Amino acid sequence: MLLPLFPRARYFADFLTPFEGVDGLEPALEAILATPDGQVNHEMARAARASRVPSWTLRVAEKSLRGDLVHLLRAYHRTVITPHEEDIQETFQAERARHARSMLAEGTAGLLAGLSPSVRWRHPVLEVSDYPAESDVHLSGRGLLLIPSYFCWKSPIALADPRLPPVLLYPVHKVLTAASTQDEAALHALLGRTRAVILRATATGVTTSEAARRAGVSTGTATHHTTALRDSGLITTHRRANYALHTLTTLGAALLGAQQTS
Repeated sequence: MLLPLFPRARYFADFLTPFEGVDGLEPALEAILATPDGQVNHEMARAARASRVPSWTLRVAEKSLRGDLVHLLRAYHRTVITPHEEDIQETFQAERARHARSMLAEGTAGLLAGLSPSVRWRHPVLEVSDYPAESDVHLSGRGLLLIPSYFCWKSPIALADPRLPPVLLYPVHKVLTAASTQDEAALHALLGRTRAVILRATATGVTTSEAARRAGVSTGTATHHTTALRDSGLITTHRRANYALHTLTTLGAALLGAQQTS
């Protein structure tokens, strides 16, 4: 049922990727159910013109069929996505840390230029090559929501309907490689297992509670280890509101790099 609704084509219905998805799976599914019938019919007809789809897809506006779709999406997420959610979130944390550094060092232009090899920033235009369909997206004073996607394989994509909030979905960078067993053993011998796990976790930026979960220790114990790592110059801590974000220093990154190349 899902493949015809999400084809690898120039277009599939925008209501299937609702803006409410920024708040999680359930708000997104509720938004799919709440989409006006007229919008669903219009978008599904457009999808039928873009690619060959089964005739039943043109009846998705029917509440019972849309209910079946939402039930299946929830089951698919539970079966296929949830088992890998920790790895996916780790990749997203690395992406946020990467963009934060780009923004601080090079400003908005540097952040946009570093999104993807197929994205080029030429003020005041953000150009995307290899796009499935040629189109212009005008912000008209609205912000652009950047969404790194674990499942966007090639070039960034945007919503087709210009009346919807401007969104650019782009492939997340997957450049981190796991250390070998020998590397891990060497790092554990140097720092101890818990401290080594926390140090490696800071490569993507972690809060104290996230570091505690990764290492399987209490928050108080994680605080003790992050303090030791910070005092040794291996990590730095940025305090924001009610949390602290720990990231690698140049020395910490050099230590991890030496472990991966030794």
